[in-house]
Amino acid sequence: MILVNIFHLIFKVMKSALLLTIMAAVFFIAYRGSQPMSVPQAPEGMTYWQFMADRLDAAKSVQPSRCGWGMMLSLAAIGPIYSVVYTSVGINPEGSLAKVTAPDSDIPKIAAGAEWYEIPDIWWQTVERLSWTMLGKPSVYGCKFQPVQIAEQVK
Repeated sequence: MILVNIFHLIFKVMKSALLLTIMAAVFFIAYRGSQPMSVPQAPEGMTYWQFMADRLDAAKSVQPSRCGWGMMLSLAAIGPIYSVVYTSVGINPEGSLAKVTAPDSDIPKIAAGAEWYEIPDIWWQTVERLSWTMLGKPSVYGCKFQPVQIAEQVK
């Protein structure tokens, strides 16, 4: 009976820790997405949420339409994986993952040996750079999205 109570307590603690971790991640993403982007090419003061709203509008106007929505789907599908891999490679550039990862300008350059509390910000900056590379950077080939612009500047 005592053993069952101990397992029940451990399960409750783990469930609570998981819930708190998920809530903290959601709050972090909501907060950071409302701050100006760290990508130098982004219009000054543009937040990630403004950027994504602008890119959704751009995806509606690009021809063929499947091109714009395909880029959005690609970002949603592989963006989370790449952001974690690139952050890991940036923090540990001599690690085994870094040895099998192709060089990319979106990999953080000054993150080597970062402290644990710096990792969320490094990850978020990587998310912003990946998003910019996939959806904001002007391209000669592929989808020809309209240039990035803040909605208030358009009106």
